[in-house]
Amino acid sequence: MAPSLEEPIHGRYAFSWDTPKDIARKASVIKYEEEPPQDIPRKSSPINYEPGRTRVASYPDYEYEHLLPRFPNIHWEPLKEVPYHDKALDGHPEFRDLLDAATDVFDYNPKIGTEVHGIRLAHLTDAQKNDLARLVAIRGVVFFRDQDDFDINAQRNLGKYYGTVHKHATTSVPRRPGLEDVHVVFTDENSKDQRANFTPTFLWHSDVTYEMQPPSYTSLKLLEGPPRGGGGDTLWGSQYAAYDALSSYMQTYLESLTALHSAEMQAEGSRALGRPVRREPIISEHPLIRTHPVTGWKSLFFNPGFIDKIVGIPKTESDAIIRYLNEVISTTQESHVRFQWGKNDVAIWDNRISNHSASYGFAPHRRHAVRVSCHAERPRFDPAGKSQEEELIARYGLPKVNKDGSGQSNYND
Repeated sequence: MAPSLEEPIHGRYAFSWDTPKDIARKASVIKYEEEPPQDIPRKSSPINYEPGRTRVASYPDYEYEHLLPRFPNIHWEPLKEVPYHDKALDGHPEFRDLLDAATDVFDYNPKIGTEVHGIRLAHLTDAQKNDLARLVAIRGVVFFRDQDDFDINAQRNLGKYYGTVHKHATTSVPRRPGLEDVHVVFTDENSKDQRANFTPTFLWHSDVTYEMQPPSYTSLKLLEGPPRGGGGDTLWGSQYAAYDALSSYMQTYLESLTALHSAEMQAEGSRALGRPVRREPIISEHPLIRTHPVTGWKSLFFNPGFIDKIVGIPKTESDAIIRYLNEVISTTQESHVRFQWGKNDVAIWDNRISNHSASYGFAPHRRHAVRVSCHAERPRFDPAGKSQEEELIARYGLPKVNKDGSGQSNYND
């Protein structure tokens, strides 16, 4: 039993010179040492966290039933060349009409990726659409958060403003009739894991580059997806930056070459699954280096998913270059941006000068998105084109890039 104030404190606790105040203080210490207080119940934490685990949603009444995937058994004639005017050419050099309405804008890194706040994509003026196209042509991909009013009709209308909307020959389209120019991305808790079927480099691609006029401006809206931390991110890579990562010798060599882009593999894959091929597959020959009609910058135009041969050189050499460019596309980190999606987020990118890749590891979450793309011009190479990197170095007084490895400092960890 602990001593009380009514009982003298003996031994190691008391000294002859203690004052009454000292004795009272020591008594409280003794009581604590000999009779520790009972545990006080802790309040429950508002944070419910389990490492590596996120809540899986259920969808008893799914609001996007009309946009779930289907594979209609219809047949389309081969595509014919269509006129194309790049709306970015009509945009303001400083994106004045678009940014005057924005509340914030920032780049993800110097090479690619910009996020704009305060803009409602469903209510853009034509001048703002032109500025947006110009920004996308320069930055590769632009992100907009929480665009709940940007419905499928508004998304298609934006695509039609930029050009003739592309219809995919094999992938799924929405259940609602009349939306065959919309591509559906859909995975749910019953979907099979596809990771074993593809190498990570193969997943990098630019959409349907086998077409005679591959797409330019493309929008993807996430309808439902994993919660924050649940995976399902998308990565984009700048092909301006990929070109600039090459030595001047390799740039000159590749500028002289073309490559074959084939739709055969997509068609064969659809037929193997018993799905229709709505338009017969084609093979198109495009330059390995192309020049953007708005920026005048040169970019690599390489697609790991669709290129199977470089024209006019031996197969051994072609295969070696394809392996090398696969590595440039997939491992040049400064050319990449990674976007973590939220519900109703929208990404708009230029397929002419960027590649992108989905990421796995989000099962069993649902991931449902809709994509709209428009045809662009035929890819062309202009020898008078410029390097993005060299132009920005000159404009902003940045250090010149050293590509021969001389005079380098230690590794940047």
